[in-house]
Amino acid sequence: TSCSTTNYPSLCFTSLSSHTNAIQTSSRLLAQTALSVALNHVALTSSALVRLSKAPGMKPREVGPMNDCLEELTDSIDELKRSMGEMSQLNGSPNYALLISDIQTWVSAALTDEDTCMDGFDGKAGNTKNVVRGRILNVVHLTSNALSLINNYNSLHG
Repeated sequence: TSCSTTNYPSLCFTSLSSHTNAIQTSSRLLAQTALSVALNHVALTSSALVRLSKAPGMKPREVGPMNDCLEELTDSIDELKRSMGEMSQLNGSPNYALLISDIQTWVSAALTDEDTCMDGFDGKAGNTKNVVRGRILNVVHLTSNALSLINNYNSLHG
C-alpha cells in the first residue's frame, strides 16, 4: 500500500516485497529498507561502472563524463550511508526533527548526484551512454522511492 504513494510503485513493490517479513507493518522499517536497497544498488552500479570504465573500447570523450559520474556515485553512497546511520537513531529520539531533516537532505543530495551523473552523458551517442543511463535511472528511481517512503514516515510520525 505504501508503495502506491511513490513515483515508481511497481519498482517499489518488487524491490521491497522480499523484505516483508523484516518490515511487517513498520513505516520506519519500510523507509529504512528502501534506503538500504537504494544504497546497495548505487554501490553495485558504481562497481559495474568502474569495471566498464576500465574495459577496452571506452571513447576518449566518454572518459571525463564517466570519471565525473563515478565521483557523483561515491558522493551518493556517502550520503545514503549517513542517512542509514541516522535512520537507525530515529525511533524515539529527542532529536527526531533534526535527524529526519538531515536524512531528507542527504537523500535529496544523493538523488541530485545521481542525476548529475547522467547529465554528463547528455548529447553523447553510444553504447556507454545507454548502459550508464539504464543503470543510473534504476538507482534514481530506487532513491526517489526511498525518499518518498521517508517523507511518508515523517508525515505519520513527525
